[in-house]
Amino acid sequence: MADYSKDEIKRIEQKWQETWAKTGAYKVTNDTSKPKYYVLDMFPYPSGAGLHVGHPLGYIASDIVARYKRIQGFNVLHPMGFDAFGLPAEQYAIQTGQHPAVTTARNIETYKRQLRQIGFSYDWDREVQTSDPAYYRWTQWIFMQLFNSWYNKKSRTVHGQPAPDGAAEPIETLIAAFEKQGNQGIEAVCDDNAQPFTASQWQAWNAAEKENILQQYRIAYLSETMVNWCAALGTVLSNDEIKDGVSERGGYPVERIKMMQWSMRITAYAERLLKGLDTIDWPEPVREMQRNWIGKSTGCELDFQVDGTDDSIRVFTTRIDTIYGVTFMVIAPEHELVEKITTPGQRDEVSKYVEVARNRSERDRMSEVKRITGAFTGAYVVNPFNQAKVPVWIADYVLAGYGTGAVMAVPSSDTRDYAFAKHFNLPVVDVLEGPTSDITKDNFEPKSGTMINSDFLNGLPWNKAIEKALQKVETLGIGVRKVNFRMRDAIFGRQRYWGEPFPVYFENGVPKLVDTNDLPVTLPEIDAYKPTETGEPPLGRAKDWNYKGFSYELTTMPGWAGSSWYWFRYMDPQNSQAFAGKEAIDYWQDVDLYMGGSEHATGHLLYSRFWCKVLKDLGHVKSEEPFRKLINQGHIQGVSKLAYRINGTNKFVSYNLRKQYEVTPLHVDVTFVDGDVLDVEKFKNWRDDLKDIELILENGKYICGSEVDKMSKRYYNVVNPDDIVSGYGADTLRMYEMFLGPLELSKPWNTAGIDGVYKFLRRFWNLFHDNQSNFVVSNDEPTRDEWKVVHKTLKKVAEDIERFSFNTSVSEFMICSNELSTLKCNKRAALEPLVIALSPFAPHITEELWSKLGHAESILQAAYPKVDEQYLTESSFEYPISINGKVRAKMNFALDMPTADMEKVVLAEEAVLKWTEGKAPKKVIIVPGRIVNIVV
Repeated sequence: MADYSKDEIKRIEQKWQETWAKTGAYKVTNDTSKPKYYVLDMFPYPSGAGLHVGHPLGYIASDIVARYKRIQGFNVLHPMGFDAFGLPAEQYAIQTGQHPAVTTARNIETYKRQLRQIGFSYDWDREVQTSDPAYYRWTQWIFMQLFNSWYNKKSRTVHGQPAPDGAAEPIETLIAAFEKQGNQGIEAVCDDNAQPFTASQWQAWNAAEKENILQQYRIAYLSETMVNWCAALGTVLSNDEIKDGVSERGGYPVERIKMMQWSMRITAYAERLLKGLDTIDWPEPVREMQRNWIGKSTGCELDFQVDGTDDSIRVFTTRIDTIYGVTFMVIAPEHELVEKITTPGQRDEVSKYVEVARNRSERDRMSEVKRITGAFTGAYVVNPFNQAKVPVWIADYVLAGYGTGAVMAVPSSDTRDYAFAKHFNLPVVDVLEGPTSDITKDNFEPKSGTMINSDFLNGLPWNKAIEKALQKVETLGIGVRKVNFRMRDAIFGRQRYWGEPFPVYFENGVPKLVDTNDLPVTLPEIDAYKPTETGEPPLGRAKDWNYKGFSYELTTMPGWAGSSWYWFRYMDPQNSQAFAGKEAIDYWQDVDLYMGGSEHATGHLLYSRFWCKVLKDLGHVKSEEPFRKLINQGHIQGVSKLAYRINGTNKFVSYNLRKQYEVTPLHVDVTFVDGDVLDVEKFKNWRDDLKDIELILENGKYICGSEVDKMSKRYYNVVNPDDIVSGYGADTLRMYEMFLGPLELSKPWNTAGIDGVYKFLRRFWNLFHDNQSNFVVSNDEPTRDEWKVVHKTLKKVAEDIERFSFNTSVSEFMICSNELSTLKCNKRAALEPLVIALSPFAPHITEELWSKLGHAESILQAAYPKVDEQYLTESSFEYPISINGKVRAKMNFALDMPTADMEKVVLAEEAVLKWTEGKAPKKVIIVPGRIVNIVV
């Protein structure tokens, strides 16, 4: 006897989790006799808080797909690991003195326990941790490949495949070219300031001078770069780690400074990254974010001479035809000419402005379109087309690293230029209609019309005007046609301890790679996890840490280093000779389904595509793109509970009485609230300042308010999956998270709603058991009605999983169990296929039922049942019988019954005779499969 009780659920789930682990049920081999299917979740950072119920949403969805594909006959790779390096662990180490490895290992064990109890089908033998030296050895090795590569725009084939946009090559091919011809004829993606040189010059240079040149071409390189420096954290931060001008972690000030930094020449792949977006099945918003981040634009660069000097300011524009509308120029506060061209009278104002701008993040500067600030340098440039003198301003909405760090401002054609001009009372010239002060939004970005304020461009459509203006730029020798990209090279170094060490040492100031046999370069022990007293990164504290007597690089790689290739390591995680073996890479190739958040669109997802392309160019992998299909799961939001303090008092008023007072809401721990009723004693004992509060109740209870927030410890609305599993079981948790709504949408968590899913599973369990909880199934043949329910469900569930519509699958299972319960169906032939279909969603209960049905092998070895279409085709239809427009009866007829025969039977029906009063009908209209209309 076994009721589907809390104790029975716990027994079943523990039994099968232990069995799966003991038998290696989820172990994956490279079985080439089966088609492969690679399902991957973005691996988590193991925080100390563990999982809340929002975290497993994507994991459950991907696990359903993995299990479904397995019973469809695919060899499924479904691994899990941990993105284990990161700033939080390091900050905790600084505060406590505890090594980050200790806290990271503890957090990972918590995560693994929680993941195991939810029943995910991970092959834990393939687990990776980015902080494991056996793993980051290969991150270091990949960095070495990037360091020893350059991008040849002349490459047209790579390993027999077309490469119309060029490809990466070993640095040795570039050195060989330099020795023969210098850099003449070399078409490479390199630093803008790379100067021409001859073969004899190259040969005459010493090792350090040659390396300085090579750094201008390497894909991984050192250069002086503007960075986001956070002095309080002692490290460079990425744009993603800054919010409102301060560090997201800790809220510390961030300033822009120049620093020698490692960078990745991702700009070399801009065109391929852009084109590749059209070859992958990703959500359009993510692809659009990457397109905007890459920011391709076609136009020209041209020089504006600074009046009275030999200097010039280069700008990039896509609309050279609007050059007659230029009324001022704006350069970035960091532009190299700011100090040189600023006049004495403007120096104080400009200096103050530059100081403020350097402390603002680029993200803030780009996004705050309504914030208009600037300073006049006192200098002018000369418009090369009409010789007009144009004032030069600085403004922080122009960034030094984007384009040339300067823009020719045409306020009649650009909303931001126009706002700037109006704010500072600068002239506006309409390039279409001549001088005007009345500019409307419709005047911006003209797409057609004629240019009439210049004889040179007069009467030309805008596209032909652009071409004629470009020809003039080339004739005058003041600029060149250019394809520009907004994306910049990615800064790759961090002044931290808890990250991958670079496999780099410095010999007389020249960066060199360690020997591959000496990998990994492991993190040394240090006395504290903060910068040295002289400002060096934490690794500067290491004693006797060097390579053959030479100093190692003291910065570490960023968090995205280990996550930019990890899916390849899952293919062959124990390989000590390569990051993954050729056979494994050839078989698994790429990820068929990737599940993760859209917040990684311009970080991890972009960098992963970049590294994948480099590894392909160098012959290490076959795939151009890492992830064929991407799904961004929504968020499960928390329902916060609020208590209302009467301002200036120690009193709290219940929700429905709050409008009688001036109140301030206080977030309450959701575990103190049952429905909306507050457990007053728990609330008073929660904090010292609440011990002596007074409560104004309604009907003897304190009612809390509710609002939907992000699930966060800050709002005390976090629901621990451990509690749900303990109360309802893992299968209920899995199905409830899917039942909440479409996977891609965010939705609030409501523990009260979980009971419905639990009751469904109990009802499904009861199909196999009698009223005394004895397992009883019949070997009788199911009726047609029973078969119809089964095959309708099988078809709907399969279609839903293929569409990733898991919430509708859960609904279908509920309908199915209700219908079979009504039919009192306990027949093996009908129930067994449903157990298989349900197994991806609820693996524990189905594994138990499968065993009870007499199967010695796991349900994982079963095949998804075939749908028999004959049971989905209706053989009869219940027709509504309408007499003079009103339905008076219903009659069932075979769908293939001749209409003449139907008419005879209908007219002889007692109910029809009653309503027609025996009169002969004027007309009988039969619409097959829909209705019978009788007109009397």
